[in-house]
Amino acid sequence: MPAKVGVVKVITLSSSSIFNIGDVYHMAPKAWAKTFAGGGSFNTGNGIHVQVNRSNTYIDDNEVVDQTIVNNA
Repeated sequence: MPAKVGVVKVITLSSSSIFNIGDVYHMAPKAWAKTFAGGGSFNTGNGIHVQVNRSNTYIDDNEVVDQTIVNNA
């Protein structure tokens, strides 16, 4: 069903985002990320107290390609 769309202002789009105006059947953004973090990382909440005296993150990633996402739908 067609729709009337007024003025649209796009400030920014990230590399894995989708911007669509109008009818659409299927949208599938593709993105990948590899994250390494040390002790005390990714803590969320109110009043968290983390004491990490020494934190080292050792990465031994010999893979050239992890898992391809090309043509995944």
